[in-house]
Amino acid sequence: MSEQVHNRLAMVRAERKVSRQSLAEAVGAHYQTIGYIERGQYNPSLDLALRISKFFGLPVEALFSLEPFRPLTDEVYGRKQP
Repeated sequence: MSEQVHNRLAMVRAERKVSRQSLAEAVGAHYQTIGYIERGQYNPSLDLALRISKFFGLPVEALFSLEPFRPLTDEVYGRKQP
């Protein structure tokens, strides 16, 4: 059984003003694959996750995680998790 990979791809892509199509072309994937990843319907291969991370200049763990991400406002403003 495959574990869900959580991601912040849609948020980072929107922040950087990158379309699904542009990202897909840059990393050698289909634009629908990017959408499936963003919605949690498809786990990217390690190779694809690394290519996406490299495209954005971010460490892979900034975009993908086996654990759900804390809300960004909690990270920015320092709210502690219970």
